Amino acid sequence: MKAELVDWKGNKLSFKVEDVDIPILNAVRRYSMARVPVLAVERMTIYENNSSMFDEYISHRVGLIPITTPSGIAAEAEVSFSLDASGPKVVYSGEMKSKDGEVAAAREKIPIITLFEGQNLRFEGTAKVGTGKKHAKFQAGIAAYGEEEGKKGGLIFKAESFYQMTPKEMLVRGCKQMESDLEDLAKSVKKATK
Repeated sequence: MKAELVDWKGNKLSFKVEDVDIPILNAVRRYSMARVPVLAVERMTIYENNSSMFDEYISHRVGLIPITTPSGIAAEAEVSFSLDASGPKVVYSGEMKSKDGEVAAAREKIPIITLFEGQNLRFEGTAKVGTGKKHAKFQAGIAAYGEEEGKKGGLIFKAESFYQMTPKEMLVRGCKQMESDLEDLAKSVKKATK
């Protein structure tokens, strides 16, 4: 297999691949999107919300905010977040305070809610580790591949992370998870055929 970087800007990466079977590329694509462990806010306690939005609506929005996910994070890891805001202002994801210095909202300017004069929002949330297989909020990004425009032979593979990690890290973590699953399968087959 041969891979050559075409472009890498921010959270988008593309490279040209040759001499690789389509099913392998598809497995890398699927693992990168569905099997990479990612943090997302799973549980919330809202202590004060006198805005015009329901608690459930705010919880849903906060759950979809991408959270930076350090390499090697434990499957049972939990990180607490808190927010205490008063209007008038737009409340952004960057105002969420994390109890872990390595973990924060991946983008600081994602609007959560607009508070008017006299309105307050105060909550605590717990981010847990999950995968895109469980829910879209745990998806690390998207990936796709296709033929290079106007050319035969080589394929272009594109990856876009949702900022929890770089697109390169998303693909590497996806490949490592695939390796781990294949090793487990090999052990199971070996044990079953003794």
